[in-house]
Amino acid sequence: MAQAPAQGQVRLEIDEDDDPVLGPDNAPITIVEFSDFRCPYCQRFRIETLDQLLAAYPGQIRFIYRDFPVVGGFEAAVASECADEQGEYWAYHDLLFSGESADLSNETFLAYGETLELDLDAFSSCLDEELIASEVEADAMYAAGLGVTGTPTFFVNGIPLVGAQPMEVFAQIIDAELEG
Repeated sequence: MAQAPAQGQVRLEIDEDDDPVLGPDNAPITIVEFSDFRCPYCQRFRIETLDQLLAAYPGQIRFIYRDFPVVGGFEAAVASECADEQGEYWAYHDLLFSGESADLSNETFLAYGETLELDLDAFSSCLDEELIASEVEADAMYAAGLGVTGTPTFFVNGIPLVGAQPMEVFAQIIDAELEG
């Protein structure tokens, strides 16, 4: 079990819900990210830090992505959930953050689906499903209830970390957690 947070540091119980996960279930470090596909800082984290973190701590991080579309990424979040229905969440996630298209529209969502060889009829139908939209809304309401106000916001074993922080900031918390 993780050690108590440093003096003045908060640790919250974070529900992992049924959101997409990278890494082993038994990893000693769980990072939950609340993010928005239209957030440039979230994109920066994806491009500059996530792979570096996973490589630096192989098998030790369980990374969970939860939606918090506060800067206009609601439709992109729904599209990613629809890709998840076909087992292609992380590839779709990466396409959305790739910067290949500044226009995150239905046409782009379908083009990304085609790139990943999704069943486009099922994908297109899914984009309009209330159940999927409700899942995204539920993540956002949960995040707001935790006090999350911006993206990206991370919880490293429940310890909040706000913003697209560099690898070194994550490493400090992770190393302290692994030592505890």
